Amino acid sequence: MQEEGFSVWETGVSRGGNGSAGQAVAGGAPAVPAQSCDLVTVPARQGLEAVDILRLRDGVGPVLHDGTCDTLGFLVPAGTAAGWDVPGSACTQTSGRGIALGALCGEGAAAHPPVTGTGWLVPPEGAGAEATDPAVLRAALGEAARTIEAVDRCQ
Repeated sequence: MQEEGFSVWETGVSRGGNGSAGQAVAGGAPAVPAQSCDLVTVPARQGLEAVDILRLRDGVGPVLHDGTCDTLGFLVPAGTAAGWDVPGSACTQTSGRGIALGALCGEGAAAHPPVTGTGWLVPPEGAGAEATDPAVLRAALGEAARTIEAVDRCQ
């Protein structure tokens, strides 16, 4: 199944306390907790504005971009898709295919994007959160849309 340039996928991301994805924990093994994630996809322009807003305020989890840079994908906690209703975006429910980002990262190595044809805008090891909080993302996307609308009116 494809959703705006992304395949359906699920990932595990680090939980606080034991290190983070891409970083070694005691004993030298990467942290590999399993947190299932859904994927919110948005147009790149709105997504980039939202990333800036989230970085300045509440923190952003890992974010993917598609190969053509038309779409961004925000990792959000599993279950988000059931109640996602933000116009101009989509939330894809994962279907049980798990990828542990911590397992993809060796000590000091970057995680490889789990979807072919994508790249990391915000890699797991550089993210300020394990997954973006859906309520915080919803607010940031709304603010981003209003900012874009205001800029477009002024041109």
